[in-house]
Amino acid sequence: MKQLFLSGVSVLSILSASISAAHATDVTQLQQQVSQLEQSLSQLKQEIGRLKVQKSDPAVSQPTAPLSETDALLAESSDEEGAENEADGQYVTQAELQGVQSDIENFKYQVQRDRDTKTALSTRQLLVNGVVQVKASYLDEAQRTVPVGTNIGSAVQDRHSSFDLGAVQVGFAGNLYKDYEQGKNLDFNLRFGTSPQTGTNNSYLNLLDAQLIYNVLPTLSLDTGRLSVTVGQQLLPFGQEVQATEDLKPTINNALFSLPGYGYGLALREVGVVVRGDAFPIVDYGYNYRSPLISYAFGVVNGNGANKSDDNDDKNFIGRLRYTVPAEYNSWLRELSLGLSWYQGKSNLFDLSGNSAAFAGKGDVLRQGIDVYYNHHPFGVTYEYVQGEDEIYIGQNQTRNRKSESHTGTLFWNFGEQFVKGFRNQGRYDDWWPKSYQAFYRFDSIDRDKSLNQQSIDIHSLGLNAFFAETTKLQINLNHVNNELTHQKYNELVAQFQYGF
Repeated sequence: MKQLFLSGVSVLSILSASISAAHATDVTQLQQQVSQLEQSLSQLKQEIGRLKVQKSDPAVSQPTAPLSETDALLAESSDEEGAENEADGQYVTQAELQGVQSDIENFKYQVQRDRDTKTALSTRQLLVNGVVQVKASYLDEAQRTVPVGTNIGSAVQDRHSSFDLGAVQVGFAGNLYKDYEQGKNLDFNLRFGTSPQTGTNNSYLNLLDAQLIYNVLPTLSLDTGRLSVTVGQQLLPFGQEVQATEDLKPTINNALFSLPGYGYGLALREVGVVVRGDAFPIVDYGYNYRSPLISYAFGVVNGNGANKSDDNDDKNFIGRLRYTVPAEYNSWLRELSLGLSWYQGKSNLFDLSGNSAAFAGKGDVLRQGIDVYYNHHPFGVTYEYVQGEDEIYIGQNQTRNRKSESHTGTLFWNFGEQFVKGFRNQGRYDDWWPKSYQAFYRFDSIDRDKSLNQQSIDIHSLGLNAFFAETTKLQINLNHVNNELTHQKYNELVAQFQYGF
């Protein structure tokens, strides 16, 4: 009370000093000062009266002037602080409150300005991602190719080493419809990419993925099965190597059977519809681990490559079934699975004996595969066997069935903290990531025609992968290649730096 009284005396003193100095100021300015001081004095009298009533009877509350919306919010958010301030005689003046309001408005303006000028905006939820591979290679046997006709771009003269760009991709993924009740979301995926070109500098970004994904079954619970339908251009659900993303592949070079030319071209995108799902999942909530007992995929595609209309009236069919041994996260059987893949269709046949190509009917195409996968830190092993049958035209309206097969096996050993989920989940400042390494051996072989000699390619690879950031790794591969088609045996050392975003 004494402090309030002294405050009142101070206000009156200020009033007197202001009136005394008013003779040297403008009349309008003096009137404004007097009006402000009268308001402050009126508020002070009301506060004194309220405190007197509370002191005589704490249960009785004295009505005060109506509070603004901001005053009410401040009062509700700090009751204890307000009680201490009353005991100390400290109060928020109207000028101070207006200052806080002004700071809030300035903050809102700055946030809106940063969003408008420094933030990429989209109509719907959007995630931008990508991967870039920069590599250097050295071969102990000189590579030489002669020009074909007037095409000198593909000619190579005694090359031992080269700098190259591997896969360079940029992707956009997001949500078009979000189902908050059951998780039956509608998502999209769009990806562009380029790869090294031979004999040309046409390295423009090409369309890789363009698809819509609808989740038919709910996705909110981990212990229920999943079912989705993907429409558009996409990777085929065949085996392990074809579906693995760049950040998960241990080797720099892809498996032979997945490549066009020497292999079956299964890694090329196709346009069509694919249904994917799983059933009977094993869930370990303590480790956020989910492993379905059965995974499956089946679909229908054009069968003649990416971003193309079908070249005949026959569609190609794809199917995959994978069984995973039911096991908890700490079991030594975790991540042990067996998969079966199947791809069948027809392709156009041509008679190339004349001056121009002529249609020679359609031939059957069949791909069958079996794969085994086991990954339990720190040891892992994968194996994939693919058998192919192609009906080819041999002339004089005759065809024959060409059979081929491929074997791909990998042994790897992990050491480091990244492969232990507990380390990855630790909260660390800035760009901390557990360092880890992966050593591996891979055998990759394909026999393009089992009825003929010297049709095989064998590659033995030793490598080391160093993971030193969440999306970054350094790879070193030493490959011994025995190519019977070109009658070459050579060793190749390849180093690749891969980063993603």
